[in-house]
Amino acid sequence: MMFGTLSRYFFRRYLVTMGWFLIGVSAISFLLDFSETAGRMSGLPGYTIGGGILMTAVRLPLILQQTVPFIALFVGMTVLIGLNRKYELVVTRAAGISVWQFMFPFIAGSLILGLLTMTALNPLAAWGQRQALLVESDWRGENAVLRKAPQIPWLRQISGRDDVIIGAHTVQENGTKLIDAVLIHFDSSGQVILRQDAATAKLEDGYWQLNNVVERKPGEIPMRKASVQLRTNLKQDFVQERLTAPETIGFFDLSNRIAAAKSFGISTKALETQFNSLLSQPLLLVAMTFIAATVSLKFSRFNQSRSVILGGILSGFMLYVITVLVKAFGSSGVVPPFVATWIPVIVALALGATILLHQEDG
Repeated sequence: MMFGTLSRYFFRRYLVTMGWFLIGVSAISFLLDFSETAGRMSGLPGYTIGGGILMTAVRLPLILQQTVPFIALFVGMTVLIGLNRKYELVVTRAAGISVWQFMFPFIAGSLILGLLTMTALNPLAAWGQRQALLVESDWRGENAVLRKAPQIPWLRQISGRDDVIIGAHTVQENGTKLIDAVLIHFDSSGQVILRQDAATAKLEDGYWQLNNVVERKPGEIPMRKASVQLRTNLKQDFVQERLTAPETIGFFDLSNRIAAAKSFGISTKALETQFNSLLSQPLLLVAMTFIAATVSLKFSRFNQSRSVILGGILSGFMLYVITVLVKAFGSSGVVPPFVATWIPVIVALALGATILLHQEDG
């Protein structure tokens, strides 16, 4: 009975601290992202302060999703150090309760946070990222002068004798609408015969609808056309799977997208890595909680060792960097997606449990 009451008390402390951290990180992230957005996009034709606030708001879930592992680390350290300074952990241990028993509420809290991140925050972040891309493309308009290099995969279509490479600055509508599209035409010998730059390219049934097109042929003066229709044999489902970024796909849609991509013969490494990364999120937060415990359980009435706390922060940071780095390897196909996402988490869990066993049980 006492352990049940104690567990509820610890769990409540964990949830309250988690709530304050989420509010604080959200506020700081909002201010920083709004400042960065305003500085980067204030020169765009359609930018407004209200639009910048709205764009930052829809991007906030994605930023929070990236900071959740650090939030779990700092919440665990904050709560455990606070309990130590008030002798509450000393009394708990004196009552014969082991570290694994009183750590259960913190492990349960991190698991719940991970599940919520996977099932609620991630779909919201994916939706927000899609909306942010739409807002940015609207701001740029057709006469935008600030442009970046294409960041989406290039498509190749061969229709009869027409061999075309297609790229774009931004994709909308799940990949079927391209913004600032570039289409390069080749002849049978591989020589460039035409380049088309279009403000938008919309994939319709059997053709691309190009708007505000500038056509350039070798040795000729560029020509501007209001619209051009380009025949294509690409299907909308194929283009959607080829161009949609994994970060804009919610957790519950990933498995269907993976199956669809496989049916088209498209590489699914990035999608599988994203899916397994989200599945491993709860255990990653548990590993962060173990790291917090290894540096916070030693009793100190007034001041915890700064070097020990710094070591815990650096350990959590290194774990996060390793998971991101190995995830990139998985997305590129260098490492199998399952191995890339699960092995660092499992190793971190094992190391954290081993250190706790050594510290508490000798």
